[in-house]
Amino acid sequence: MKELLDDIERWQADGHRVALARVVQLTGSGPRDPGATMAVNDAGEVAGSVSGGCIEGAVVSEALDVLASGRPRLCTFGYSDDEAFAVGLTCGGTIRIFVEPMD
Repeated sequence: MKELLDDIERWQADGHRVALARVVQLTGSGPRDPGATMAVNDAGEVAGSVSGGCIEGAVVSEALDVLASGRPRLCTFGYSDDEAFAVGLTCGGTIRIFVEPMD
């Protein structure tokens, strides 16, 4: 999280809204451990990573939806989930990501 703070502070100083996405649970094999964090601003800029690339695009979409609605959400991606497979989560595990606006 510390490495994201400079980006978050700069984005907020420029008037952008920011959402945080955090890995909160990993079952089986997964790309990143719980605590991995990604920040996304309302312009779609990204800092950090929650999956090392395999579901980043889907998480960015979720973060932008959270910024639009103002409501946090818990997202689950797993090997048996068709959407997760389509975006590349083929490691065999299930990853749960909590996405919330930083207001």
